[in-house]
Amino acid sequence: MFDNLSERLTQALKKIRGHGRLTEANIQDTLREVRMALLEADVALPVVRAFIERVKTRALGQEVQASLTPGQALIKIVHQELIEVMGGASQGLNLATQPPAVILMAGLQGSGKTTTVAKLARWLKERQQKKVAVVSADVYRPAAIEQLEVLAREVGVEFIPASPAEDPVAIAKRALDHARKRLLDVLIIDTAGRLHVDAEMMAEIQALHAQVEPIETLFVVDSMTGQDAVNTAKAFHDALPLTGVVLTKADGDARGGAALSIRYVTGKPIKFIGVGEKSDALELFHPDRIASRILGMGDVLSLIEEVERKIDRQKAEKLVQKLQKGKGFDLEDLRDQLIQLNRMGGIAKFLDKLPGARELPKQLKESINDREIDRQIAIINSMTPQERRFPAVINNSRKRRIAAGSGVQIQDVNRLLKQYAQMEKMMKKMKKIKGFPGMPKLPF
Repeated sequence: MFDNLSERLTQALKKIRGHGRLTEANIQDTLREVRMALLEADVALPVVRAFIERVKTRALGQEVQASLTPGQALIKIVHQELIEVMGGASQGLNLATQPPAVILMAGLQGSGKTTTVAKLARWLKERQQKKVAVVSADVYRPAAIEQLEVLAREVGVEFIPASPAEDPVAIAKRALDHARKRLLDVLIIDTAGRLHVDAEMMAEIQALHAQVEPIETLFVVDSMTGQDAVNTAKAFHDALPLTGVVLTKADGDARGGAALSIRYVTGKPIKFIGVGEKSDALELFHPDRIASRILGMGDVLSLIEEVERKIDRQKAEKLVQKLQKGKGFDLEDLRDQLIQLNRMGGIAKFLDKLPGARELPKQLKESINDREIDRQIAIINSMTPQERRFPAVINNSRKRRIAAGSGVQIQDVNRLLKQYAQMEKMMKKMKKIKGFPGMPKLPF
């Protein structure tokens, strides 16, 4: 996420880090590179100008001059200004109203609006323990209503039926009456999108807004459209009383221009960010954490939260107890760990949140991609229970059978066994670490 921007900014700031003293000249050189990095990331020009000016003013002030490490002080200023330009503190949903709280979703066609409705419904159900219903007022796009019905079933929330023959405002009114009778907490309304902003679309969504009086009106925008995302956000902001923005497809956005521009241009906070295709790939937008990721500092807090939410605690505790008793680490355990890693979004998302991970050699990062993890799981699945528990019994004929069963080469099986042997050796060393044998429970 935001790889290009992150790489350019990190390189620009790395040059200044070693300076014992900052001068206007070397600050100017660094800020020139920062400016180019932001412009190449498709950040809106007014945002770039204001950002650079604020950083320059603070960098040439007492704040940096009095610092023992001026280079690091400048990096801290850039970090703080990135947080500020993206909105400062994180802002979640405001659901403080008489239930049902209505959330109206607006956006252009292809922005991922319908998928985001399902993701948000799941987020509210699982994280906020809310009773949620969804309805589609998109009577123009073929199969839009059916798509939302399928997604609602997938995430386990109530779907309120609608027909393409109905009027969108009538659908919304009926859905709101239904949600009240059912004593639901939240009603999310998916609206029709268009290929571009037009008066007809705006008039319809304004009528919908007036009918249901939503507590939240969220603009859903594809972050990969960059500068266009900012322009459409402004058009919707002028037509509707938006309360926030949801950035979709951020996992495929190497630039990051939309994330850095939307708050400044519209004055509305980014509330959520879509980080994948799966229905759980929606995160609260934390400007401080995103700024840390952009500068290669990682995002340990999000990583801890994800571990607490997605790791199977029972399996993890069993592994710890097993190691405490000296029973050893086998291939069943390795498979469990690989599956847990997949649950957290795979190795790429895991590394994205680790401090300093961007400094790892590109070749190393490519060698431990998600496809490789899936391949290793398939290899272990092709083994017998005995082979998983006692890998030493795996001879050449067994390797040939395992390779054929998992659709890989014998070299792939050998590579997995070698990696396992290294991990087993590391686990044995862990047993000797003072305090490990008596560890009563996991830290999450």
